[in-house]
Amino acid sequence: MHRIFTTSVASVYPHYVNKVERKGRTKAELDEVIEWLTGFDEKALDQHLAAETTFEDFFGQAQLNPNVSEIKGTVCGVRVEDVEDPLMQKIRYLDKLVDELAKGKSMEKVLRA
Repeated sequence: MHRIFTTSVASVYPHYVNKVERKGRTKAELDEVIEWLTGFDEKALDQHLAAETTFEDFFGQAQLNPNVSEIKGTVCGVRVEDVEDPLMQKIRYLDKLVDELAKGKSMEKVLRA
C-alpha cells in the first residue's frame, strides 16, 4: 500500500490551496474542482477535512464525475490515464486538475465542460 493512501486529505489540502493561490486562483475555484471530481460539496469537503479522512476513504466515498476519463496528461512524469492502481489514479486525477487550475486553464477546460 502506498503511503499517500493513508495520508489525510486535510494534510495535503493546504498545499493545494497554496499552489493555486500563488498562481492567482482561489480556494473557491479549488473547491469547485474537487466537487466536480468527487461530488463533495463545500459542506461535505469541510467534514472530510475536519475528520482528517484518508485519501483511501475520501475516494471510497466519492461519486466520481462520469467525465473523469477525459482527464489526460502527466503529473510528476506519470500519465494519469496509464496509472494501473484505481485509487492512485483517482489521486493523480485530483493532482492533474489542481495543476491545470494553477497553470491558468479556464474553469471550463479544467471541468471538461
